[in-house]
Amino acid sequence: MKTRTQGGNAGRRARHVRALGEALHGLVSEARAVTAQAAAMFHPELQPAAFHIALWLHSFGPAKPSAVAQAVAMDRSAASRLTGELVRLKLVKSATDAADKRAVVLSLTADGRRRIEAAMQAKGATFQHRVAAWSEDDLVRCTELLRRLTEGTVADQRREEAVSPSGGRAPNTATPQPR
Repeated sequence: MKTRTQGGNAGRRARHVRALGEALHGLVSEARAVTAQAAAMFHPELQPAAFHIALWLHSFGPAKPSAVAQAVAMDRSAASRLTGELVRLKLVKSATDAADKRAVVLSLTADGRRRIEAAMQAKGATFQHRVAAWSEDDLVRCTELLRRLTEGTVADQRREEAVSPSGGRAPNTATPQPR
């Protein structure tokens, strides 16, 4: 049997959880907008999804197109089309894989690296401006809380990915580590 106080606490907690969800939605929406601005700065002719491919290559280095598509959660045809645009604009190069002459490896060109770094510097400046007035304690507290939230999300995703829909083990889809 719930007491009146327990019911009130549950209702208040539910409101706080909803407010947190709304704040996170706002954060994700704003992050997408800032990323879209950075993508336009990277190259105005490209879709933001192409920026994600280039950003992944910048963070993790040369890779096969299939690995890039999987890492950025795109189907191979969309990733191939976007990669083709990046190659056409000379922001990414495609070279024969030394280990497997039948395969190719994608990597950023010098211009691609320069543009990614400039776009990320501008994106970072936007972020720095937004937290400029925060105390060090607020920065630490926010970082700790976001890490707790994302660690729970990552753990949930890993549990879901560990078992395939047929009940067997899913293939290893470990996330590459940044270089």
